[in-house]
Amino acid sequence: MSRIIDRINSPADLKLLSDEALLGACKELRDYTVETITRVGGHLGASLGVVELTVALHKVYDSPRDVLCWDVGHQGYIHKVLTGRRDELPTIRQYKGLSPFLKRSESEHDHFGAGHASTSISAALGFAEARDRLGQDHSVIAVIGDGSMTGGLAFEALNNAGHSNRDLTVILNDNNMSISPNVGGLNRYMTEATTSPLLNKLRDQLWDMLGKLPKGGDRLAREMGKRFEDSMRNMVVSGMFFADMGLRYFGPVDGHDLHELIHVLDRMKNIAGPKLLHVITEKGRGMPGNRENHLKHHAVGGKVKPAFPKHIDRPERSKAPNYNDLLPDLLDAMMEKDDKLVAVTAAMTEGTGLARLEKKRPEAIIDVGIAEGHAVTFASGLAAGGARPVVCIYSTFLQRAVDHIVHDAALQKLPVIFTLDRAGLVGPDGPTHHGAYDLSYLSMIPGMVVAAPKDGNEFRDLLATAQAYTDGPFAIRYPKDNSYRFDKEAPAKSLPIGSWEILHEGSDLVLVAVGAMVEEALEARERLQAEGQSVGVVNARFVKPMDEDCLRRLAKSKARIVTLEENSVLNGFGAQCRTRLAELGFRGDLKCLGIPDRYIEHGDRWILLDLAGLTAERIHAQIQDWIGQGVDA
Repeated sequence: MSRIIDRINSPADLKLLSDEALLGACKELRDYTVETITRVGGHLGASLGVVELTVALHKVYDSPRDVLCWDVGHQGYIHKVLTGRRDELPTIRQYKGLSPFLKRSESEHDHFGAGHASTSISAALGFAEARDRLGQDHSVIAVIGDGSMTGGLAFEALNNAGHSNRDLTVILNDNNMSISPNVGGLNRYMTEATTSPLLNKLRDQLWDMLGKLPKGGDRLAREMGKRFEDSMRNMVVSGMFFADMGLRYFGPVDGHDLHELIHVLDRMKNIAGPKLLHVITEKGRGMPGNRENHLKHHAVGGKVKPAFPKHIDRPERSKAPNYNDLLPDLLDAMMEKDDKLVAVTAAMTEGTGLARLEKKRPEAIIDVGIAEGHAVTFASGLAAGGARPVVCIYSTFLQRAVDHIVHDAALQKLPVIFTLDRAGLVGPDGPTHHGAYDLSYLSMIPGMVVAAPKDGNEFRDLLATAQAYTDGPFAIRYPKDNSYRFDKEAPAKSLPIGSWEILHEGSDLVLVAVGAMVEEALEARERLQAEGQSVGVVNARFVKPMDEDCLRRLAKSKARIVTLEENSVLNGFGAQCRTRLAELGFRGDLKCLGIPDRYIEHGDRWILLDLAGLTAERIHAQIQDWIGQGVDA
């Protein structure tokens, strides 16, 4: 028997289905998503929570004519299935497969790309403004999760939208979860919609009264009860917050009641002006097993190993722990000796590795919600008040807080420690999540110390160095990968600020590598040495300040120099080295290798490193070509 969803190749096909078939399609969508994503890996919980909502949106509206802006995008898997990408879902997050997030170049139904949180309302308002200026006539809808509503950008957009008088619909998907459990005043406000004691008391009394109606009045009683409960909810938690911002508030409604969603959206479609529909959903709905494990259901690993291009031979990794597995243990040891230390994160206790430490030291972990700028300024206040904050944020997300780092931390010389997880190429999450720019944007900030460990042991030493440093902010960046080597029993030692480590001397060629590139440089050296080259390797563990003594030695040497960084090669570490070496009188050959000046797609991290020319094999080949040309490439 064929599936209903096999007949849906576009939203237009969805509109031909009966009410019964629509319900069947929802079940099949949920089953297909669970079966596929648990096999290949990907974001699961958020998509399972919006099955009925996505079907209702495509039933009522006419995409791509009507504009749907999804926030973040990991809740967009169902949207992808309904818009002609059903059979490609098994390729999601894989090299050359479907993007893990919404992507304009992938489908005409992906109106706006989404990878970071809290962008949908701003983008949707831009679409609405453009529509009205161009004299067009279509609907614009933003779908934003309650977790994304903790981001300041969402409030800025709501403030603008509410008083713009533009016809715009905001769908607030309220599941009480982002990735980690939601925090803050807004979360408590939203929770009132379902937990108000007055509302629950009135509801219980109402149902008790309706239960005494004569036989045959059950259906009427249920309808009366539901309508009364909705009215009371609006009275108790009246949506005044949104109304005060200029948006008409509707809801809350059950986000898994497909017919009610269609009914409400169909009516709202004909109401002009800015408006918000509050939808209550359940993240991970339909996922087998323990539904309470929301974090596990946010994203799941696949059982299928990614296929590698034939020319790529992925090396065996050591059994050292990943960097974000090391962080909680290292911080724990530091906190044991210093009660002023406190870790701050922006809705990423799980992703940064802090969730394990939070169980042991809940008072030492502060989650501020999806609000990276606030996290940095809050940490700056902590530092000014005498505490020692460690801000744990993905490299890509810290980009959103550059002004706060400049204005609130660095300018005031406050000792805020930053740990940047997922620096470099992160793999399946793709270009929205690659941490390809932190060495560039952090190095431009006066007074900033920027460091990258070559392995787990050096990571421990850099954390100790940062803790001892009190003259300003200190950033440590590391990849989402193996830490190569870690001696659990070794003591932490403080390193001289700005010092580099000469791992091998060489007279023909010197590889100056940052962080994870040190390991690739060592392997590339072995290949070059076997060909008769005398090759040195320098561990440039401090990107700022640089090791002036080492730079002077390099400037005086006759060796060619190659810089290696898992960061944008444009205005990155290599470019800074080139400038400084030129100032010191270096007139020899220098080549900078790093992430090319383009967006690198998604796929296994090792495939992407090869694509960027940053594996030992590719580094070796590029150096061979360069030496053969005899010019500064």
